Amino acid sequence: MPALNVVSNLFTTLYNNEARRKKECLVSPSSKFASEILRVLQKYRFIGEFEQIDDNRMGKFRIQLLAKINKCGIITPRYNLKKDEYLNWERQFLPAYNVGLLLVSTSKGIMSHHDAQIQGLGGVLIGYVY
Repeated sequence: MPALNVVSNLFTTLYNNEARRKKECLVSPSSKFASEILRVLQKYRFIGEFEQIDDNRMGKFRIQLLAKINKCGIITPRYNLKKDEYLNWERQFLPAYNVGLLLVSTSKGIMSHHDAQIQGLGGVLIGYVY
């Protein structure tokens, strides 16, 4: 069985369904990590409601799309970053200042780079959305 990259599959499915102007999509497999990423996207109004469906296999997410995602993707390799390096990474992955967000895994969970900057936390870059 091939190794599954749940986050990559999540972002690819979201992007492809947004490009086709779908109202909702199903993403399989599900995980707690992907659920936390979806919570951040929901907080910043990139997606609507989502629910986790237990299908007695690997699980699925049903996600309501709001046609707000122009581009999203994972960042590999996953770079470590310090609390004062957010601007450099923002320039590299986002189209303009204050457009979109970087997803960061910190010691206090997954959050946007805006929240991590306010709390003075460094972390590991996961992906970007704008």
